[in-house]
Amino acid sequence: MASIFTKIVNGEIPCYKVTETDEFLAFLDVNPNTKGHTLCISKKEVDKIFDLDETTYNGLMSFSRTVAIAIEKAIPCKRIGISVIGLEVPHVHVHLIPLHSMEDAIFTTKVSLTKEEFEATAKAIGNKL
Repeated sequence: MASIFTKIVNGEIPCYKVTETDEFLAFLDVNPNTKGHTLCISKKEVDKIFDLDETTYNGLMSFSRTVAIAIEKAIPCKRIGISVIGLEVPHVHVHLIPLHSMEDAIFTTKVSLTKEEFEATAKAIGNKL
């Protein structure tokens, strides 16, 4: 069965898209730790990051770096944190989280955004690419 991220890639489920290439997609996490929390995924459905072939792994890291730089330009924060956990969705994804404190890197505190705030945030980050 396709993961929720594959369904997003295929357009079956909407997302707040930041940017995409032929191989990768960046979109806002709908349950964000902080405003601007973005997920970068390979469009190829692979469960574990170290199961990616080396070219795709390096491509995802490079894509994530580009997106992180754009987030830092668009969202006031001290730095961008990166996390790869992969327990909730069996599809490789990199979390890019604007950090204000160490607590922002812990996945227990979440922020709520309106549809309009999500849309504006995705656009603001995308405009910095």
